[in-house]
Amino acid sequence: MGERRGSRRGRRLALLVAVASMTLAAHGRMQTDASAGAAILHVPDPRLAKLVAQGFAPVLADWYWVQALQIVGGALQDVGRHADEVADAIELVTSLDPWVDHPYRFAAVWLIGDEAQVRRADRLLEKSLSYHPRDWRNRFYLGYNQFFYLQENAEAARTLEPALRLPGAPNYLGPLVTRLRAEGGDLLTAQMFLQELIRTAPDEYARAEYLKAHDEIETELRARLLDRARSLFQQRNGRDVQDPSELWEGPLRVLREMPPAHPEFPGFTWAIDPDTGEIVSTFYKSRYRLHFHPADAAMRARWRSGDDTAASAPGGHAG
Repeated sequence: MGERRGSRRGRRLALLVAVASMTLAAHGRMQTDASAGAAILHVPDPRLAKLVAQGFAPVLADWYWVQALQIVGGALQDVGRHADEVADAIELVTSLDPWVDHPYRFAAVWLIGDEAQVRRADRLLEKSLSYHPRDWRNRFYLGYNQFFYLQENAEAARTLEPALRLPGAPNYLGPLVTRLRAEGGDLLTAQMFLQELIRTAPDEYARAEYLKAHDEIETELRARLLDRARSLFQQRNGRDVQDPSELWEGPLRVLREMPPAHPEFPGFTWAIDPDTGEIVSTFYKSRYRLHFHPADAAMRARWRSGDDTAASAPGGHAG
């Protein structure tokens, strides 16, 4: 019996030595202080690491998680050069300890330099859903990548929709999913989806957000009616309208009356946006679609064009 216990202790000690040796070998190949921007982290294959680590997997995962943080901390202005190291480290961390939380979202924040990086981050986020199915944040980061970087709006809507009923999910997620659905052109389906959210809202705060979004959809439907009337006006008269009021006033009108520019608030009208040439409600001053901050829009355009200077630091704001 004593020999068997001694044998087991010996095997455990050998495993611990192997883990320590692997860790020290990786440590010896890199500079570990955060100012070392040129550091290179050599990450073992996750399958081999899991085999060797045995009961020490969480310890090894923690070590590589710290190294990923140090890489980013030492290369804030040029994380892209170290993206493969960061990605390898996070994949190892989440293989050794898949129940970790923040590393999944860390990957989503920093792996944004090109499509390959984003899709790698998305695979990690998809994996996280199995281990943290009740955390709305992982779905949000995944959905955000899908619509902001990959422009996969329908897929983003499908990713985000289950998050609406998860604990802590913010009220703006419902309107965001509705906008993503509307981007595909099916505004009526988006409206019906939002009506169901209004009916089943968990509280008055959420209901108020959904009602505001519903007003936006109703206004957009009226704007599209004006778009069709504008096309008819052009066909009949050989010119564009100088002001939307020509569509319902004067001898050339094609509508009997002006559709309200907001479902609830009177006193607003329609105008032609000088930048886009679109007919817009003077209440909203823009059409119903995803709107990006100008800096984010420029970054997004560069990212899609393949400019490798597009994303060297995390960011992005859509509304």
